[in-house]
Amino acid sequence: MSAIPDPFAPSAESIPRSLPPSGGIGLKSVHYQNVLDDAAAAKRPSWVEVHPQNYFGDGGPAHRWLTAIAEAYPLSFHSVGLSLGSADGLNADDLEKLAALCDRYQPAMVSDHLSWSGNAHDRYPDLLPIPYTREAFAHLAAQIAKVQDRLQRPILIENPSRYLSYRDDDMSETDFIHALCRQTGCGLLFDINNVEVTATNVGLDMDGYIDAIDPALVGEIHLAGHAREDHDSGPLLIDDHGSMVTDTTWRLYRRFLERAGPKATLIEWDTDIPAYDVLMAEVGKAEAIIADQQPQKPRHALAR
Repeated sequence: MSAIPDPFAPSAESIPRSLPPSGGIGLKSVHYQNVLDDAAAAKRPSWVEVHPQNYFGDGGPAHRWLTAIAEAYPLSFHSVGLSLGSADGLNADDLEKLAALCDRYQPAMVSDHLSWSGNAHDRYPDLLPIPYTREAFAHLAAQIAKVQDRLQRPILIENPSRYLSYRDDDMSETDFIHALCRQTGCGLLFDINNVEVTATNVGLDMDGYIDAIDPALVGEIHLAGHAREDHDSGPLLIDDHGSMVTDTTWRLYRRFLERAGPKATLIEWDTDIPAYDVLMAEVGKAEAIIADQQPQKPRHALAR
């Protein structure tokens, strides 16, 4: 007996295998129709990213929209629930649901976070920092290997936004990330807003961090805004993805692309969702910087 086709799955010939080195957006339900309208008009964005946990149900309107959008755009799955750094191991239920969703939509990219968000008894809606120790490294490497084995693909791991650092760290964050990528074969989702947040909160050199990252490891870039609180001890930046990208993050992004060249770049806006035109204006800023890194076509001499 032949298999019954999945009515919510995109057709195989429509599935792209990589993200274009151009601007994308985090897909929100309020923008579904805008995104489809732009596809019909051949406008931006070039690709979209979703949190797969929002699509773990088997059917319904969310899947009908996502199927239509997946026919028109490359997809990136940015998971927020695997909890790779949890001492008790990753969230096995989320992994199985993520694997099923990857089979269904075949996204061009899959990613999660260098963090933990639960223990044996509870799960938290936060991405909490891990220590950069040899023990934590061995644990993270093992969890990433499990994910990649199950999904049968390499994944990207996002650098965190941190509000504290650990006294007993054995290595820097950039060294930890590079070693993790070499050990597991995963890549880096480079969140440049997180560099500004972390560097401000724990006292790192932002430019030094940007310059330390190997561009060959970066499969995707995130840009976002953040909130700021001013205290007697100094500023505290909160990674809330609720505003425009800051001038500092734009500067760091340009600095990185001057060395790395064009990269797939997402505008991430998860709270206080703006009007679609506002979001797309941010995409336009990213694409203008990307365009500056494109090699210029040689000018041909005029015939005499």
